[in-house]
Amino acid sequence: MSTQILERPELKDADTGPEMFHYVRKEKIAESAVMGTFVVALCGETFPVTKTPKPGSPVCPKCKEIYDSYRE
Repeated sequence: MSTQILERPELKDADTGPEMFHYVRKEKIAESAVMGTFVVALCGETFPVTKTPKPGSPVCPKCKEIYDSYRE
């Protein structure tokens, strides 16, 4: 029997300002929400999906810039 150690990512404090939503691959969102797996945003940030953005929610500027460059 072997034991595997998983490193826990650094969690951000709630006092760091408004929460930003990131762009991630659509097919990974449901998997992350159900299984708790981590997703990688366009900007490189890694996190589990825990919330659904509402219209008008703040978006990560780096993700938005990358996403907009793909659309051109």
